[in-house]
Amino acid sequence: MTYPRWTLRTANSSYTVRLSPDGPWAELDAWGPPGVEDGPSALDWSHRTHFITPADAAPAEYLPYGLRPFTGSELVAGEGRGVWWEFAGAEETEGALRLAFVDELIGLRTVLCYETVPGTDVILRWAEFTATTELRLERLDSAAITVPVRGAARLTYLSGQWSQEFQHTRLDLTRGTFTIGSMQGAPGHAYAPWLAVQDDEEAAYGVALEWPGNWHITAEAEPGGTVRIRAGRVPHEGAVRMAPGETLVTPRLACAFSPDGLDGLSRVWHRYERRLAGDRLHRPRKVLYNSWEATGFDVDAAGQLELAKAAADIGAELFVVDDGWFTGRADDTGGLGDWYPDPEAFPQGFDRFVADVRALGLDFGLWVEPEAVSPGSRLYAEHPEWVYRIDGRPTRLVRNQLLLDLGRTDVQDFVIGTLDRLLGDYGIGYLKWDMNRPPTERGRPGAGPADLVDLDAEHVAGYLRVLDHLRAAHPDVTVEGCAGGGGRIEHATLARTDVVWPSDNTAPLDRLRIQYGFLHAHAPHVMSSWVTDAPGIFDPRPRSLAFRFVNAMCGVLGIGADLRAWTSEQRSEAARWIARYKEVRDVVHHGEARLLGTPDDPTCGVQYDAGDRTVVAALSTGRLDGAPLLPGRPARLRLRGLDPAARYRDAATGTSYGGAHLLHHGLPFAWSAEHDADLVVLRRL
Repeated sequence: MTYPRWTLRTANSSYTVRLSPDGPWAELDAWGPPGVEDGPSALDWSHRTHFITPADAAPAEYLPYGLRPFTGSELVAGEGRGVWWEFAGAEETEGALRLAFVDELIGLRTVLCYETVPGTDVILRWAEFTATTELRLERLDSAAITVPVRGAARLTYLSGQWSQEFQHTRLDLTRGTFTIGSMQGAPGHAYAPWLAVQDDEEAAYGVALEWPGNWHITAEAEPGGTVRIRAGRVPHEGAVRMAPGETLVTPRLACAFSPDGLDGLSRVWHRYERRLAGDRLHRPRKVLYNSWEATGFDVDAAGQLELAKAAADIGAELFVVDDGWFTGRADDTGGLGDWYPDPEAFPQGFDRFVADVRALGLDFGLWVEPEAVSPGSRLYAEHPEWVYRIDGRPTRLVRNQLLLDLGRTDVQDFVIGTLDRLLGDYGIGYLKWDMNRPPTERGRPGAGPADLVDLDAEHVAGYLRVLDHLRAAHPDVTVEGCAGGGGRIEHATLARTDVVWPSDNTAPLDRLRIQYGFLHAHAPHVMSSWVTDAPGIFDPRPRSLAFRFVNAMCGVLGIGADLRAWTSEQRSEAARWIARYKEVRDVVHHGEARLLGTPDDPTCGVQYDAGDRTVVAALSTGRLDGAPLLPGRPARLRLRGLDPAARYRDAATGTSYGGAHLLHHGLPFAWSAEHDADLVVLRRL
């Protein structure tokens, strides 16, 4: 008997789904390069089971508890927690597929949705549930994918903590279950919602969840040589209630494949994120100066203008006033929620101050934390009901602040009104949205039992509603996403912001590791990175100002040091680096990026290719070889992706290289204690 098959195709990949011969479910037939579906499925199995059901062993695309009782299911629903559905039809259009399954007894229709993303090798997957009776969903994952492996599954994920986000981490999973996730109402600092899977072959498969709330990604190494990945949101209350006639849509899971390993997979994600940016991609990301590290909460017009003048002199294009500009904000114990400029700090008016900054030739930016409120603020006094809390329980302060319930429409309207007022009253071209505490006592007084509300999803919907409003009402404003560093970075946020802040740690070698992991999952044009004087927290070895600049130029360049403390020589060097960055930022932000080596290597870097230009950011991280006192040779950084038959000329030195030479031997760098970084621009002849 022949069972239906459907194939979704991207430029460089193919994804084939079929109805299972063993039961009413869809399963993966093939995923890989174009044509991989032409032949017996690599996921075929013996169809013999002992102490498990066929559904437990199948490479199923999505199965409920009930049909799949033992080895991990994506859906748990109903009072009996089990779903036994039947196939109800398929709808196939160009680049999209919808497979419907129905359980008439409990009154649930589930549609598995697939959609290719034009111009990328990403396939989006999600599920849609429609209830005909009142239902309780305890688990509602977005999708599951199965990857064939010949031995242990090599999992690559991004782990960390505050100030040490995006650490590139590997684990070989032979058997068992591996889970990452967050219950902090945001992706969090501990793990990014991203996972890659490989075996002993070069090819890499990846998933990334589009959800700025609670989430999980789970990988299960199963008998028979497969690893199955499940991913989705996690309801804060443990379950979601559905009313009759209601439809619930899960977050989208982006699925990606590359035959070129993790490096190739990173470029798949970069192309996808460039598409998410839409027309905003072509708006240059300005070189910013942020005054936080120079002044902290000690913000006043005179001090800020002194910094703005220094920033303009070295070539900055944007001046951002961070925390401390509003009333009651002498330190982190007050002010949040009362978003009005402090008249004592700006005695001639905030509009005059902004005009003075702009008169220096700089755009102006402002920091806000819209979800936060201080207990002593006027906002909290007027609206204590707007804060997350549980009746009869104490509320805890985190960073001396409380969190607004952004799931409430009135809170959303307040935030929208506040941002509209600030952006309308003052010449603000850049908005930095921060979030510095997770929800703790997450309740909504008067809303009834916890499982009757879906607070996490409602907060996400409110957050996205405000961002969507910003994009529509203020399309020319650049928006930066931040959450105590890199605590809320995923595709829903990236689709609505222009840049994100990967970490509060700006120390050179610490930041190098953060950016190495970040660029595996995210594109250079969204990676804000500053040059500061911060000492290393985890790797305190000193590095030059050139190293700090070259490292920061791998994304969106910013400066955060106290320029008043820099010497004239340092300012002159900074001006030279900023000028060089402006010459190549279109290549960095729009080109194809390749990670060269790792921070564990003595020399590593990033290569960017666009048109006839190749830009190489090279960094010395290890010990020197003793030259010229002792015999030694220059370090070499092998490039990739060049034409071996072409010739390339160094724009600065005029040196010409054959493509084969650069691919085999690499670019030479004579490192020393004073020379630990370089930026090389090659032009193809």
